[in-house]
Amino acid sequence: MVNIAFTGGGTGGHIYPGLAVAIELKEMLKDRQYRIFWIGSSTGMDISLVEGAGIEFYGVPSGKLRRYFSLKTIPDFFKVAAGYLASRKILKKQKASILFSKGGYVSVPPCAAAYSLKIPVFTHESDYSPGLATKINSRFSAKTKGLIFTAYKDTARFFPVNIQNRVTVTGNPVRSCFRNADPAKGRGFLNISPNERILLILGGSQGAAEINELVRVSLDILTENYTVVHQTGPNLEWDVPASEKYKPFPYIKDEMAHVMAAAEIVMGRSGAGIWEWAVLGKPMILIPLRGAGTRGDQVENAHYFENLGAALLLGEGVTSNEIVLAISSLASDEEKRLKMAQASLKVGEQDSAKIIAGFLLEACGDNGGKN
Repeated sequence: MVNIAFTGGGTGGHIYPGLAVAIELKEMLKDRQYRIFWIGSSTGMDISLVEGAGIEFYGVPSGKLRRYFSLKTIPDFFKVAAGYLASRKILKKQKASILFSKGGYVSVPPCAAAYSLKIPVFTHESDYSPGLATKINSRFSAKTKGLIFTAYKDTARFFPVNIQNRVTVTGNPVRSCFRNADPAKGRGFLNISPNERILLILGGSQGAAEINELVRVSLDILTENYTVVHQTGPNLEWDVPASEKYKPFPYIKDEMAHVMAAAEIVMGRSGAGIWEWAVLGKPMILIPLRGAGTRGDQVENAHYFENLGAALLLGEGVTSNEIVLAISSLASDEEKRLKMAQASLKVGEQDSAKIIAGFLLEACGDNGGKN
Protein backbone atom coordinates (compact mmCIF):
# COMPACT_ATOMS: atom_id res chain seq x y z
CA MET A 1 0.00 0.00 0.00
CA VAL A 2 1.33 3.43 -1.00
CA ASN A 3 0.15 6.32 1.17
CA ILE A 4 0.57 9.73 -0.45
CA ALA A 5 0.05 12.88 1.60
CA PHE A 6 -0.91 16.29 0.23
CA THR A 7 -0.89 19.62 2.04
CA GLY A 8 -1.63 23.26 1.33
CA GLY A 9 -4.54 25.60 1.70
CA GLY A 10 -5.97 28.83 2.95
CA THR A 11 -7.20 29.98 -0.47
CA GLY A 12 -8.58 28.36 -3.61
CA GLY A 13 -5.33 29.31 -5.36
CA HIS A 14 -3.47 26.91 -3.09
CA ILE A 15 -6.09 24.18 -2.99
CA TYR A 16 -7.38 23.80 -6.54
CA PRO A 17 -3.97 23.22 -8.19
CA GLY A 18 -3.16 20.63 -5.53
CA LEU A 19 -6.48 18.90 -6.15
CA ALA A 20 -5.68 18.84 -9.87
CA VAL A 21 -2.53 16.84 -9.10
CA ALA A 22 -4.30 14.57 -6.60
CA ILE A 23 -7.08 13.74 -9.05
CA GLU A 24 -4.59 13.03 -11.83
CA LEU A 25 -2.60 10.81 -9.48
CA LYS A 26 -5.75 8.90 -8.52
CA GLU A 27 -6.33 8.18 -12.20
CA MET A 28 -2.76 6.91 -12.63
CA LEU A 29 -3.10 4.68 -9.58
CA LYS A 30 -6.61 3.33 -10.19
CA ASP A 31 -5.40 -0.27 -10.68
CA ARG A 32 -2.99 -0.17 -7.75
CA GLN A 33 -3.04 -0.27 -3.98
CA TYR A 34 -2.81 3.31 -2.80
CA ARG A 35 -4.30 5.92 -0.54
CA ILE A 36 -4.26 9.71 -0.91
CA PHE A 37 -4.99 12.01 2.01
CA TRP A 38 -4.71 15.75 2.63
CA ILE A 39 -3.47 17.69 5.65
CA GLY A 40 -4.95 21.18 5.77
CA SER A 41 -6.27 23.90 8.02
CA SER A 42 -8.90 22.83 10.52
CA THR A 43 -10.71 26.10 9.78
CA GLY A 44 -11.66 27.80 6.51
CA MET A 45 -12.55 26.43 3.09
CA ASP A 46 -9.95 23.64 2.98
CA ILE A 47 -12.07 20.77 4.26
CA SER A 48 -15.12 21.44 2.05
CA LEU A 49 -13.08 21.73 -1.16
CA VAL A 50 -10.88 18.72 -0.47
CA GLU A 51 -13.61 16.37 0.74
CA GLY A 52 -15.81 17.63 -2.08
CA ALA A 53 -13.20 16.23 -4.48
CA GLY A 54 -13.33 12.83 -2.76
CA ILE A 55 -10.01 13.19 -0.91
CA GLU A 56 -9.62 12.12 2.73
CA PHE A 57 -8.92 15.19 4.89
CA TYR A 58 -7.12 15.74 8.21
CA GLY A 59 -7.36 19.17 9.83
CA VAL A 60 -4.52 20.67 11.86
CA PRO A 61 -4.06 24.01 13.65
CA SER A 62 -2.51 26.68 11.42
CA GLY A 63 -0.96 30.05 12.15
CA LYS A 64 0.01 32.68 9.64
CA LEU A 65 3.69 33.21 8.83
CA ARG A 66 4.58 36.91 8.92
CA ARG A 67 7.63 38.89 7.86
CA TYR A 68 6.67 41.51 10.45
CA PHE A 69 5.63 41.54 14.12
CA SER A 70 2.01 41.98 15.16
CA LEU A 71 -0.14 41.13 18.16
CA LYS A 72 -1.07 37.89 16.40
CA THR A 73 2.53 36.73 15.99
CA ILE A 74 2.80 35.04 19.40
CA PRO A 75 -0.49 33.08 19.30
CA ASP A 76 0.23 32.14 15.68
CA PHE A 77 3.61 30.76 16.75
CA PHE A 78 1.87 28.35 19.10
CA LYS A 79 -0.60 27.40 16.35
CA VAL A 80 2.31 26.59 14.03
CA ALA A 81 3.94 24.46 16.74
CA ALA A 82 0.64 22.65 17.36
CA GLY A 83 0.24 22.15 13.61
CA TYR A 84 3.71 20.60 13.43
CA LEU A 85 2.99 18.12 16.23
CA ALA A 86 -0.42 17.20 14.81
CA SER A 87 1.01 16.76 11.29
CA ARG A 88 3.85 14.59 12.55
CA LYS A 89 1.37 12.33 14.33
CA ILE A 90 -0.81 12.04 11.20
CA LEU A 91 2.08 11.36 8.81
CA LYS A 92 3.53 8.73 11.13
CA LYS A 93 0.23 7.00 11.83
CA GLN A 94 -0.83 7.01 8.15
CA LYS A 95 2.64 5.82 7.05
CA ALA A 96 3.04 8.43 4.34
CA SER A 97 5.51 7.55 1.59
CA ILE A 98 5.85 11.10 0.25
CA LEU A 99 4.34 14.55 0.88
CA PHE A 100 3.31 17.00 -1.85
CA SER A 101 2.83 20.62 -0.80
CA LYS A 102 0.88 23.21 -2.73
CA GLY A 103 1.91 26.02 -0.45
CA GLY A 104 0.21 28.49 1.83
CA TYR A 105 1.15 28.99 5.46
CA VAL A 106 -0.74 25.86 6.51
CA SER A 107 1.75 23.74 4.52
CA VAL A 108 4.87 24.59 6.52
CA PRO A 109 4.19 22.48 9.67
CA PRO A 110 3.37 19.31 7.63
CA CYS A 111 6.51 19.82 5.50
CA ALA A 112 8.64 20.29 8.61
CA ALA A 113 7.05 17.20 10.15
CA ALA A 114 7.74 15.16 6.99
CA TYR A 115 11.37 16.26 7.07
CA SER A 116 11.67 15.15 10.70
CA LEU A 117 10.32 11.72 9.69
CA LYS A 118 12.63 11.52 6.62
CA ILE A 119 9.64 11.53 4.27
CA PRO A 120 10.50 13.06 0.85
CA VAL A 121 8.90 16.49 0.41
CA PHE A 122 7.78 17.79 -2.99
CA THR A 123 6.55 21.37 -3.24
CA HIS A 124 5.05 23.57 -5.95
CA GLU A 125 5.09 27.35 -6.35
CA SER A 126 2.32 28.90 -8.46
CA ASP A 127 3.64 32.46 -8.60
CA TYR A 128 6.52 34.03 -10.51
CA SER A 129 8.45 34.59 -7.28
CA PRO A 130 8.18 32.17 -4.35
CA GLY A 131 6.30 33.05 -1.20
CA LEU A 132 7.69 32.63 2.31
CA ALA A 133 6.05 29.21 2.75
CA THR A 134 7.64 27.85 -0.43
CA LYS A 135 11.03 29.28 0.49
CA ILE A 136 10.87 27.38 3.78
CA ASN A 137 9.42 24.20 2.27
CA SER A 138 11.99 24.17 -0.53
CA ARG A 139 14.72 23.54 2.02
CA PHE A 140 12.83 20.51 3.34
CA SER A 141 12.50 19.31 -0.26
CA ALA A 142 16.21 19.65 -0.91
CA LYS A 143 17.16 17.89 2.33
CA THR A 144 14.83 14.94 1.67
CA LYS A 145 15.80 14.63 -2.03
CA GLY A 146 12.39 15.84 -3.15
CA LEU A 147 11.73 18.29 -5.97
CA ILE A 148 10.68 21.93 -6.15
CA PHE A 149 8.16 22.45 -8.96
CA THR A 150 7.64 25.93 -10.41
CA ALA A 151 5.14 27.43 -12.82
CA TYR A 152 7.61 29.86 -14.38
CA LYS A 153 11.09 29.20 -15.74
CA ASP A 154 12.64 32.27 -14.11
CA THR A 155 11.46 31.30 -10.62
CA ALA A 156 14.53 29.09 -10.04
CA ARG A 157 16.76 32.14 -9.59
CA PHE A 158 14.87 33.13 -6.43
CA PHE A 159 16.08 30.01 -4.61
CA PRO A 160 19.56 29.53 -3.06
CA VAL A 161 22.14 28.39 -5.60
CA ASN A 162 22.80 25.15 -3.75
CA ILE A 163 19.20 23.93 -4.21
CA GLN A 164 18.46 25.25 -7.69
CA ASN A 165 19.30 21.81 -9.09
CA ARG A 166 16.16 20.52 -7.34
CA VAL A 167 13.91 22.90 -9.33
CA THR A 168 11.75 21.48 -12.14
CA VAL A 169 9.61 23.78 -14.31
CA THR A 170 6.15 22.27 -14.86
CA GLY A 171 3.73 25.17 -15.28
CA ASN A 172 0.70 25.42 -13.03
CA PRO A 173 -1.57 22.39 -12.50
CA VAL A 174 -5.13 22.96 -13.67
CA ARG A 175 -8.11 20.69 -13.04
CA SER A 176 -9.10 18.50 -15.97
CA CYS A 177 -12.61 20.01 -16.02
CA PHE A 178 -11.10 23.12 -17.63
CA ARG A 179 -9.44 21.08 -20.37
CA ASN A 180 -12.79 19.37 -21.03
CA ALA A 181 -15.03 22.44 -20.60
CA ASP A 182 -18.09 22.87 -22.81
CA PRO A 183 -19.14 26.45 -23.67
CA ALA A 184 -22.67 25.24 -24.51
CA LYS A 185 -23.06 24.02 -20.93
CA GLY A 186 -21.85 27.38 -19.68
CA ARG A 187 -24.42 29.21 -21.76
CA GLY A 188 -27.08 26.81 -20.57
CA PHE A 189 -26.21 27.49 -16.93
CA LEU A 190 -26.36 31.24 -17.59
CA ASN A 191 -29.47 30.97 -19.79
CA ILE A 192 -27.67 32.90 -22.54
CA SER A 193 -28.21 32.38 -26.27
CA PRO A 194 -25.35 31.20 -28.55
CA ASN A 195 -24.91 34.62 -30.18
CA GLU A 196 -24.51 36.60 -26.95
CA ARG A 197 -20.98 37.86 -26.20
CA ILE A 198 -19.85 37.19 -22.61
CA LEU A 199 -17.45 39.17 -20.43
CA LEU A 200 -16.50 37.16 -17.34
CA ILE A 201 -15.28 39.21 -14.35
CA LEU A 202 -13.67 37.43 -11.41
CA GLY A 203 -12.38 38.57 -8.04
CA GLY A 204 -11.29 35.23 -6.64
CA SER A 205 -13.32 32.98 -4.36
CA GLN A 206 -13.79 35.83 -1.85
CA GLY A 207 -14.42 38.55 -4.41
CA ALA A 208 -12.49 41.82 -4.75
CA ALA A 209 -13.95 45.11 -3.50
CA GLU A 210 -11.87 47.16 -5.96
CA ILE A 211 -13.08 45.19 -8.97
CA ASN A 212 -16.68 45.20 -7.73
CA GLU A 213 -16.63 49.01 -7.50
CA LEU A 214 -15.14 49.35 -10.99
CA VAL A 215 -17.89 47.13 -12.35
CA ARG A 216 -20.58 49.14 -10.56
CA VAL A 217 -19.41 52.42 -12.05
CA SER A 218 -18.88 51.14 -15.60
CA LEU A 219 -21.64 48.51 -15.88
CA ASP A 220 -23.96 50.50 -18.16
CA ILE A 221 -21.22 50.87 -20.76
CA LEU A 222 -19.88 47.32 -20.42
CA THR A 223 -23.31 45.85 -21.12
CA GLU A 224 -23.48 47.68 -24.44
CA ASN A 225 -21.16 45.05 -25.93
CA TYR A 226 -21.40 42.14 -23.51
CA THR A 227 -23.49 40.14 -21.15
CA VAL A 228 -21.47 40.67 -17.97
CA VAL A 229 -21.06 37.59 -15.75
CA HIS A 230 -19.62 38.74 -12.43
CA GLN A 231 -18.33 36.63 -9.53
CA THR A 232 -18.78 39.15 -6.73
CA GLY A 233 -17.71 37.27 -3.61
CA PRO A 234 -19.99 36.83 -0.57
CA ASN A 235 -19.77 40.39 0.78
CA LEU A 236 -21.00 42.62 -2.03
CA GLU A 237 -21.64 46.12 -0.63
CA TRP A 238 -23.98 47.35 -3.36
CA ASP A 239 -27.09 45.94 -4.89
CA VAL A 240 -27.45 45.90 -8.66
CA PRO A 241 -30.30 43.63 -9.69
CA ALA A 242 -29.55 40.80 -12.07
CA SER A 243 -30.82 41.24 -15.61
CA GLU A 244 -30.44 39.71 -19.05
CA LYS A 245 -27.21 41.69 -19.51
CA TYR A 246 -25.82 41.46 -15.96
CA LYS A 247 -25.53 38.18 -14.11
CA PRO A 248 -23.87 38.45 -10.66
CA PHE A 249 -22.97 35.37 -8.58
CA PRO A 250 -21.39 35.28 -5.10
CA TYR A 251 -19.40 32.24 -6.25
CA ILE A 252 -19.48 29.94 -9.27
CA LYS A 253 -18.21 26.49 -8.36
CA ASP A 254 -18.87 23.39 -10.47
CA GLU A 255 -20.01 25.37 -13.52
CA MET A 256 -17.02 27.74 -13.63
CA ALA A 257 -15.06 25.84 -16.29
CA HIS A 258 -18.04 25.80 -18.66
CA VAL A 259 -18.86 29.47 -17.99
CA MET A 260 -15.25 30.45 -18.66
CA ALA A 261 -15.20 28.41 -21.86
CA ALA A 262 -18.19 30.43 -23.08
CA ALA A 263 -16.61 33.81 -22.27
CA GLU A 264 -14.97 35.98 -24.93
CA ILE A 265 -12.80 37.88 -22.44
CA VAL A 266 -11.92 37.26 -18.77
CA MET A 267 -11.02 40.08 -16.38
CA GLY A 268 -9.77 39.82 -12.80
CA ARG A 269 -6.80 39.39 -10.48
CA SER A 270 -3.61 37.59 -11.47
CA GLY A 271 -3.10 34.81 -8.96
CA ALA A 272 -2.72 31.12 -9.82
CA GLY A 273 -6.22 31.06 -11.30
CA ILE A 274 -5.09 32.80 -14.50
CA TRP A 275 -3.59 29.49 -15.63
CA GLU A 276 -7.16 28.17 -15.85
CA TRP A 277 -7.90 31.04 -18.21
CA ALA A 278 -4.80 30.13 -20.23
CA VAL A 279 -5.86 26.48 -20.60
CA LEU A 280 -9.04 27.77 -22.25
CA GLY A 281 -7.13 30.28 -24.39
CA LYS A 282 -8.82 33.40 -23.05
CA PRO A 283 -7.72 36.99 -23.71
CA MET A 284 -7.11 38.50 -20.26
CA ILE A 285 -7.51 41.89 -18.64
CA LEU A 286 -5.54 41.82 -15.39
CA ILE A 287 -5.90 44.01 -12.32
CA PRO A 288 -3.30 42.56 -9.94
CA LEU A 289 -3.59 42.83 -6.18
CA ARG A 290 -1.06 45.41 -4.96
CA GLY A 291 0.02 47.36 -1.92
CA ALA A 292 0.38 46.52 1.77
CA GLY A 293 -0.04 42.87 2.63
CA THR A 294 1.25 41.61 -0.72
CA ARG A 295 4.76 40.90 -1.97
CA GLY A 296 3.97 41.97 -5.51
CA ASP A 297 3.58 38.43 -6.82
CA GLN A 298 0.38 39.17 -8.74
CA VAL A 299 2.05 42.10 -10.49
CA GLU A 300 4.90 39.81 -11.54
CA ASN A 301 2.47 37.16 -12.81
CA ALA A 302 0.56 39.80 -14.76
CA HIS A 303 3.72 41.19 -16.37
CA TYR A 304 4.63 37.67 -17.53
CA PHE A 305 1.31 37.18 -19.32
CA GLU A 306 1.40 40.73 -20.68
CA ASN A 307 4.89 40.21 -22.13
CA LEU A 308 3.70 37.06 -23.88
CA GLY A 309 0.85 38.99 -25.49
CA ALA A 310 -1.90 37.11 -23.64
CA ALA A 311 -3.07 39.94 -21.39
CA LEU A 312 -3.68 43.65 -20.97
CA LEU A 313 -2.30 44.84 -17.63
CA LEU A 314 -4.05 47.74 -15.94
CA GLY A 315 -1.79 49.75 -13.64
CA GLU A 316 -2.06 50.91 -10.07
CA GLY A 317 -5.04 53.13 -9.30
CA VAL A 318 -6.98 51.85 -12.29
CA THR A 319 -10.13 53.84 -13.08
CA SER A 320 -13.46 52.86 -14.56
CA ASN A 321 -12.54 54.79 -17.72
CA GLU A 322 -9.47 52.60 -18.17
CA ILE A 323 -11.61 49.50 -17.71
CA VAL A 324 -14.08 50.68 -20.33
CA LEU A 325 -11.32 51.61 -22.81
CA ALA A 326 -9.52 48.26 -22.38
CA ILE A 327 -12.67 46.21 -22.85
CA SER A 328 -13.95 48.36 -25.71
CA SER A 329 -10.63 48.06 -27.53
CA LEU A 330 -10.81 44.28 -27.42
CA ALA A 331 -14.53 44.14 -28.17
CA SER A 332 -13.96 45.98 -31.46
CA ASP A 333 -10.74 44.19 -32.51
CA GLU A 334 -11.30 40.53 -33.36
CA GLU A 335 -7.77 40.10 -34.71
CA LYS A 336 -6.25 41.33 -31.45
CA ARG A 337 -8.47 39.01 -29.41
CA LEU A 338 -7.41 36.08 -31.59
CA LYS A 339 -3.70 36.84 -31.13
CA MET A 340 -4.16 37.15 -27.37
CA ALA A 341 -6.14 33.91 -27.28
CA GLN A 342 -3.37 32.07 -29.15
CA ALA A 343 -0.71 33.42 -26.78
CA SER A 344 -2.83 32.46 -23.80
CA LEU A 345 -3.45 28.96 -25.09
CA LYS A 346 0.27 28.40 -25.67
CA VAL A 347 0.94 29.06 -21.97
CA GLY A 348 -1.71 26.56 -20.89
CA GLU A 349 -1.04 23.77 -23.39
CA GLN A 350 1.25 21.78 -21.07
CA ASP A 351 -0.67 19.43 -18.75
CA SER A 352 1.17 20.32 -15.56
CA ALA A 353 -1.02 18.21 -13.27
CA LYS A 354 -0.16 15.09 -15.24
CA ILE A 355 3.56 15.96 -15.27
CA ILE A 356 3.72 16.50 -11.51
CA ALA A 357 1.65 13.38 -10.80
CA GLY A 358 4.11 11.41 -12.89
CA PHE A 359 7.02 12.61 -10.78
CA LEU A 360 5.15 11.73 -7.58
CA LEU A 361 4.29 8.28 -8.89
CA GLU A 362 7.93 7.64 -9.73
CA ALA A 363 8.96 8.79 -6.26
CA CYS A 364 6.64 6.25 -4.66
CA GLY A 365 8.77 3.34 -5.84
CA ASP A 366 9.29 1.01 -8.75
CA ASN A 367 5.66 -0.06 -9.13
CA GLY A 368 3.57 2.42 -7.12
CA GLY A 369 2.01 -0.43 -5.17
CA LYS A 370 0.82 -2.36 -8.21
CA ASN A 371 -0.72 -5.74 -7.49
